[in-house]
Amino acid sequence: MVNKNEIGALLLRVTLGIVFIAHGTVKFQGGIENIVGWFDSIGLPGFLAYIVAIMELAGGIALILGLGTRIVSALLALLLIGAIVKVQLAAGFIGGYAYDVVLLVMSVYLFLNGSTLVSLGQLFFKDQEDKSKFGKSA
Repeated sequence: MVNKNEIGALLLRVTLGIVFIAHGTVKFQGGIENIVGWFDSIGLPGFLAYIVAIMELAGGIALILGLGTRIVSALLALLLIGAIVKVQLAAGFIGGYAYDVVLLVMSVYLFLNGSTLVSLGQLFFKDQEDKSKFGKSA
């Protein structure tokens, strides 16, 4: 029987992945150079726009597939903290950083708990995970 917490983690993982794929895709479709210019205008090095867009797109795909969920979630949490502090904080909670806080909490949950249901990471690395749980090889 599937654990209800794993179902919840799967829903969070896939939803977060879809959201970040959408954000990364928009940055490229809208012209990444525009995002580079905007980063420069707010005092961030423009090259970070490429890193952020790639992290969002690749990270979203990895989350949906269940690959490196904890690592990807930690990286996205750091990205969100930066977005909240540098961009959204001045706009206030509503219409500002509320949405980012929700994504941040989802990322932190997945970092702390992982998500193995319907996960390629679980499929490929199950033996390693089992060994680390029990401290010895089978």
